[in-house]
Amino acid sequence: MAASRPTGDACWPDNVACVTGPLRVQRLNPHAVLPTRAYEHDAGLDLYALEDRVLKPGQRASVRTGIAIEIPSGYAGLVLPRSGLADRHGIALVNAPGLIDAGYRGEVRILLLNTDAREAFRVSGGERIAQLVLVKIEAPALVEVDELSPSERGQGGFGSSG
Repeated sequence: MAASRPTGDACWPDNVACVTGPLRVQRLNPHAVLPTRAYEHDAGLDLYALEDRVLKPGQRASVRTGIAIEIPSGYAGLVLPRSGLADRHGIALVNAPGLIDAGYRGEVRILLLNTDAREAFRVSGGERIAQLVLVKIEAPALVEVDELSPSERGQGGFGSSG
């Protein structure tokens, strides 16, 4: 039986990625749209374009959101593409996923890429262009070693699993 998500500051499921309290967001521009969830239990918060832009075929652009966010210590924000934009228009993120560290306080910008070879894509201010997911991170100390412990995969890289 699937667990139901508690309300309020309770964590779901089993205290995984438990952020207590609200996510602090600063509106840097009065026209900025604050992040939203399409549905109550969605993992991602929709991020919105602040400005109109046209991306020609193959062109990339850094699109302003007009907001800054305060990622809680011990977490990171992953900026992910929206599947509908990718499917219908070939819009991807140049650096997917984008990473927002907890200490960053500047404007969130989205690096969009138009992968369509023929059609330009118009981004309108107020349009959902990406999504933000918070993830708990670990930050272990680094230890330099002379060699790594062996594994079944070893040094097998790209294409090594078939």
